[in-house]
Amino acid sequence: MGSDSKELLGIEPLELRFPFEFMKQISCSMELTNRTDDYLAFKVKTTSPKKYCVRPNSGIVPPRSTSSVVVTMQALKQAPPDMQCKDKFLVQSAVVTEGTAVKDITGEMFKKESGNVVDEVRLKVVYVQPPRPPSPVREGSEEGSSPRPSWSDGANINYQDMQATRESDEPPLSSAHKEPSEITTETSPLISRLTEERNSAIQQNNKLREELDLVRREISKQNGNGGFPLVFVVAVALLGILLGYLMKR
Repeated sequence: MGSDSKELLGIEPLELRFPFEFMKQISCSMELTNRTDDYLAFKVKTTSPKKYCVRPNSGIVPPRSTSSVVVTMQALKQAPPDMQCKDKFLVQSAVVTEGTAVKDITGEMFKKESGNVVDEVRLKVVYVQPPRPPSPVREGSEEGSSPRPSWSDGANINYQDMQATRESDEPPLSSAHKEPSEITTETSPLISRLTEERNSAIQQNNKLREELDLVRREISKQNGNGGFPLVFVVAVALLGILLGYLMKR
């Protein structure tokens, strides 16, 4: 590093580890710690900007404080050969004046030619097996990584800016998450037919009630005249049976 470069942000972890699962979005987070007494602007770049969503992809870290960044990998349809990932991330940081807003951050801030005090940290992406139930046999521990990995090919890697992420930029849900349609084309005719039968039964029921009331009025008249013919009694009984049958439907 030149005289205009020094270690600004402490980044943890230095490897972005994604538990690989088919057709599932996976997220991991990293912590950016400002151990200086200056305000630091940061910007996150990657070699595969269409494959990842970073929130936030740029920001300001106040002195002696920490900011969290969440990196989300889009769902993959197939596993890469030997579960190896060649994607890489670059976290750039630069000293800025107090009061600098996120909207004021530009790519020029992180160039050494600008005269700013700048720093760059490169991160690897690693696929790991999804977590499993604890096993009585303890697996061997992995060797710790160095605080600042040194990559000889770092200058030749094509890092690209991450697009600003918004709620509308979220990837669409798969078909398994879509709301089912309320009524399918197969059930619509059945519902219509049942509705028509129900309305017809109600109309017949009302008509029989009216006829039964009429018969009752006729019987009352006959009672007033001293008697009533047998045919009215039979009609009332039949109407009552039929009305009870329709009401059970």
